[in-house]
Amino acid sequence: MSDHAAHAHGAPTTPWPLVISIGILFFIPLAFMFNFVHHQPFSAVLCLGVGAPLIIMGVIGWVREAIGGAEFPEMRGLGFGAMGWFILAEALIFLPTFATYWIMRLNAPEWPPEGTVDMPSLLPLIMTIILLSSSFTIHYAEEALEKGNVLVFRKLLLATMALGIIFLSMSMYEWNHLFHQNFTISTNIYSSVFFTITGLHASHVIVGLGIFMAILIPALYGTINHVVVRTGSLYWHFVDIIWFFVVSQMYFW
Repeated sequence: MSDHAAHAHGAPTTPWPLVISIGILFFIPLAFMFNFVHHQPFSAVLCLGVGAPLIIMGVIGWVREAIGGAEFPEMRGLGFGAMGWFILAEALIFLPTFATYWIMRLNAPEWPPEGTVDMPSLLPLIMTIILLSSSFTIHYAEEALEKGNVLVFRKLLLATMALGIIFLSMSMYEWNHLFHQNFTISTNIYSSVFFTITGLHASHVIVGLGIFMAILIPALYGTINHVVVRTGSLYWHFVDIIWFFVVSQMYFW
């Protein structure tokens, strides 16, 4: 049987979902366990140093494989619909986290609990503007690509990534500032939920940047899959929408 026939009758396989899963489900939980349960920060850093690159490598490899699509071209158009289901699954991850916060918040005898510091108000607003701006840049990048203006597409994609990196940098700056005020994930109930939700959102921003990087590298060599661009853009809009819930609940309620 020819390779073509084998491909026609066999399901396409890729190692990248397994690589991502190992990073997310094994090394990242181990990092949290070592740091917060066993109080071994060095072991936590080692696990994080393995888990985070695995996730990034997996995202980049998987998306690049989808962009190429040479072996299974019939699979190249499935990404956009699949992303819808993936976003639904991700929303169901965020929902119980927010629900936990709402239950604790509404049933607490006093709020915020003892040990909570004054949360910034200006910085999260600036972060919101930056992330919202990135939704516009990726939207116009899509439009430029549809019109065949690849150069503008690349510039706007780079602008989107730059805004995402600025957002992450501001998040890390804020966390560092809070840590110096002795407000950590173990300070009280509010801090536990705050760092969990903001950290979960930041991890999704990192995944989005990984997708954009996987789109950008082939684009620099003239290879662009329009479906993957639409799929990555849809994911980024989801990340931006989730941030509105994060900023409104964690900072202003």
